[in-house]
Amino acid sequence: MNYEYIIPLVPPTNNKYIGNGSKDKNFQYQTEKKHWAGYVNLFCNPKPPFPIARAKVTLHYHFKDKRRRDPDNYSGKFILDGLVRAGILQDDSFAVIDLELKADVDMNKQGYTVIEVGQIR
Repeated sequence: MNYEYIIPLVPPTNNKYIGNGSKDKNFQYQTEKKHWAGYVNLFCNPKPPFPIARAKVTLHYHFKDKRRRDPDNYSGKFILDGLVRAGILQDDSFAVIDLELKADVDMNKQGYTVIEVGQIR
């Protein structure tokens, strides 16, 4: 079965937290991670009856402007961890998921993220 979810936000770039080991940044990172786990749990419905053991996950970011962005800064860490925590994925390791990242610009809307999860047999 395939699932498609829309979260009406784009997660923060990895650059916001990487390379800054201050306790304050670590606290902010953990807080943001919890928020994104909540967003995934709230917006990702319906959930599969059991966590998916093998999946193709596509994260399709829709940015609100044409600024240059690097894919490696939008690895999906917060979203993937949220999918595991919400019981949608069994794990977010390479053994479980094939990950694809996409991006488009939709200047008529606030940024949002489309998550596609397809079971691999």
